[in-house]
Amino acid sequence: MRLKHFSISFGEQILKALADESRIRILNLILRNKEMCTSDLEQVLDFTQTKTSRHLAYLRNASLVTNRKIDQWVFYTIKEEGADFTTQIFNYLERDTLLQKDQETYEILYSNRELAINKLQTRRWVAP
Repeated sequence: MRLKHFSISFGEQILKALADESRIRILNLILRNKEMCTSDLEQVLDFTQTKTSRHLAYLRNASLVTNRKIDQWVFYTIKEEGADFTTQIFNYLERDTLLQKDQETYEILYSNRELAINKLQTRRWVAP
């Protein structure tokens, strides 16, 4: 779905949301990974829970991200209406070293998580 009505006020919201490095880093990770959990964003970016939540709320209010909750976890995705616009902007930023480092950190954390899950699933539980 493409953005149908790009007005000045909507453009202002988006550009203000993109005027902060923390929000750019968050959006980049969500865009590259399709979906991100709040706790993963905190860990990758080394942000506090408060800082992460504040920036995610700003992005949500700017209509750039949407969320879904599963138990105590909240997962964020790029809103379908703004996906084209967001993708185009981040195509210009794909070579930024800080954004690349954030993605590498996430990939390492994700692979370590996968290894731990695999280890738990293959471990044989023996009663003492």
